[in-house]
Amino acid sequence: LRKAAKSAVCKINIDSDLRLAMTAGIREHFMAHPEHFDPRQYIADGRSYVKELVEHKIKDVLGSNGRADEILALVKANK
Repeated sequence: LRKAAKSAVCKINIDSDLRLAMTAGIREHFMAHPEHFDPRQYIADGRSYVKELVEHKIKDVLGSNGRADEILALVKANK
């Protein structure tokens, strides 16, 4: 993915990874707290897994860490 991100690839879809991370966090929560039924009780764990995954993808996979200004400038230039 990092090689693709550095080339002319315009889009890399990580939606499946995000959905799997959310589901894993929710499943883990339900295993520890099967009595919880309110989404406010279990969504936080799912979101935590998603946040960790996104940080990993940005830093370790896509090599985009610290490049927000550069990327925004490219987007504005191509409008």
